[in-house]
Amino acid sequence: MAYSNFIPSVWAETINRELERQCVFAGDCNRIYEGEISRKGDSVHILGVGKPTIKSIERANASGEIDAAEEIEDTSTILTVNQIRYFNYKVGDIDKAQAVGGLMDALSKETSEGLANEMDRYIANMVLDSTVEKLTSEDTLITSANVLSTLDDAIEKLQENDVNFSGGVVITVSPRFYKLFKQAYVGKDTDNSAMLENGKVAMYGNVTVKLSNNVAKSNSGATDNIMIRTKRAIAFVNPLTHTEAYRPEKSFADAVKGFALFDGKVVRPKEIININVKYE
Repeated sequence: MAYSNFIPSVWAETINRELERQCVFAGDCNRIYEGEISRKGDSVHILGVGKPTIKSIERANASGEIDAAEEIEDTSTILTVNQIRYFNYKVGDIDKAQAVGGLMDALSKETSEGLANEMDRYIANMVLDSTVEKLTSEDTLITSANVLSTLDDAIEKLQENDVNFSGGVVITVSPRFYKLFKQAYVGKDTDNSAMLENGKVAMYGNVTVKLSNNVAKSNSGATDNIMIRTKRAIAFVNPLTHTEAYRPEKSFADAVKGFALFDGKVVRPKEIININVKYE
């Protein structure tokens, strides 16, 4: 019996399902490029262009003469997949562990949570990318008195960038920020049970508010770098999560090892703002 009866593909599917449920930041990324990437080092060319200038012409201009063709800015970028996180552990007997206490289910969930956290931390720290604009040049001291006006300022900055809110805008906040937000804003969504399952905690106007412990920090942890963005701002790919069972040599145990391949990139920097805040 033992590991020969363990089906790694089924366990891998369980990990993938758990990953999707637990990834807060990853759930609001552009994931359309995953099908184009299959192994470490692969890359995808993400096309992007600037906006043409719209000009006017006088009807009286009988000749119909117009300006020379302008050269549109090329905003294309390349997303290369280089991030790998792996796990490798052993247990005395997988069949026995499955029969008594559900150890494999517990290990599966712990593995999924660990991988999901690694991915979410990686995405959260993209807010520190040099292409991402800070809300203010200096960190804003946040209290319950100014937390909503600070959010309004961030939303306004996105609007000034001509961001289309119809596609979904999300802000992912730290527990400390959310505590102040909650004190200031009592009109949160009432369907908390469904929203909390994926880290959603409230709606603020037409912006979804989510909670995560993985919000990027700087200044030795004194600054929260809170991300507000559209779902197109960051491209993220997780093309492969691999799991396999094996029997370690020189050990009376069964083992499970695997890895997750992923990467991401800020592809629409005008659609993401770093709300850099500090606390009293």
